[in-house]
Amino acid sequence: MNNHYHLIVETPEGNLSIGMRQLNGIYTQRFNKRHHRVGHLFQGRFKAILVDKESYLLELCRYIVLNPVRAGLTRDPNEWKWSSYRSTIGKTKPIECLGINWILSQFGQNISEAKREFRRFVRAGIGESPLKEVKGQIVLGRDDFVERIKGLLKEKEQIKEIPKIQRYFARPSLEEVLKVKNKKQLEKRIYEAHVNYGYTLKEIADMIDVHYSTVSRIVQRVESAKSKT
Repeated sequence: MNNHYHLIVETPEGNLSIGMRQLNGIYTQRFNKRHHRVGHLFQGRFKAILVDKESYLLELCRYIVLNPVRAGLTRDPNEWKWSSYRSTIGKTKPIECLGINWILSQFGQNISEAKREFRRFVRAGIGESPLKEVKGQIVLGRDDFVERIKGLLKEKEQIKEIPKIQRYFARPSLEEVLKVKNKKQLEKRIYEAHVNYGYTLKEIADMIDVHYSTVSRIVQRVESAKSKT
């Protein structure tokens, strides 16, 4: 890719941000020095997705090595030297940090046969994209995996540096939150939608067809009642 790259990382520690900052920073410095340039090299900050290894990792590996083909940069992933594909199928020696054993083990115990099956698997996936299954721009996995991640991310909802769609990816739909029968319940749900689930005043107003100032007054009214109890 011309201004970004895709990388699958498995880490036992919560240090991905530090690692990516180190990787991108050092590479950019060396690239700029070598080519006598200054400024940013990559397109924006990195975006991370939590992946369910058991159900989606293999598909994601295939998707990434096929990206140059989809972009029209090469006709065959074997021709793209800046990916792990050539090392996985045995064309080049893997770098020290590249793990290929798990991928090949998914295709059998015989290494030669596993490499052939992996090549077939990749060729069959040109039209596939597991990213369409990503939830809240942050989680890719089965329902049980998503439920576990919901619990882990619940305490992150107030961290403003994290995009709202990621902080609240586990929240119910606005329609579901506001589905009540009487006005008193609705006002309480409006407050919850805004304060607990992060929906904007305008989003709520558009859903119930009122002006956002009306929603603001409702939120203030419920907040005031709560402070008195």
